[in-house]
Amino acid sequence: MPLLLDLFLTFFKIGAVSFGGGYAMIPLVTDEVIAHGWLTYEQIMNFIAVSESTPGPIAINMATFVGSSQGGILGAILATLGVVLPSFIIILIIASVIKGLLKFAGVKAFLNGLRPVVVGLIVGTAVTMFLSVIFSLETVKSGISFDWKALVIFATVFATHFIYKKTTKKTISPILLIIISALLGMLLYGVL
Repeated sequence: MPLLLDLFLTFFKIGAVSFGGGYAMIPLVTDEVIAHGWLTYEQIMNFIAVSESTPGPIAINMATFVGSSQGGILGAILATLGVVLPSFIIILIIASVIKGLLKFAGVKAFLNGLRPVVVGLIVGTAVTMFLSVIFSLETVKSGISFDWKALVIFATVFATHFIYKKTTKKTISPILLIIISALLGMLLYGVL
């Protein structure tokens, strides 16, 4: 199968079976991209970090970055279109029949059943990313390699968030936390 068609169909499949937004899609994107041999696990973690830092939904950003890395501009367009198109089609269908569907107990039960799955996928992604970044743990069988620099960045950002929230009773801007972590990363990993 040609690469561009494969990019489109892979991300179309991800977009069609994913519920709960971009963070719930991360495990699917990771599995598919590794299975196709497009990126390594470490590259995917970097793409996730960049996708979280750039404007827009993380799933669309990841599709764009993966598509661009594999197929240039056309690959980026097709992967992005692939991940967006299923949601667009589903929303169009739902919008046309929503009032009639929500009165059925089965539809309500289905939507209520999806909530814990979405939360589980997001928590699983967070734990996987934490273990990967702090301990370089990619699989159950891989060896542990402690990254103290990543732990310092994590602890600093967490402490900043916690202290700010306790002193001001407000949540700190995620943009500020991203900037702090980026500066610490450049400092600790030798870019500055």
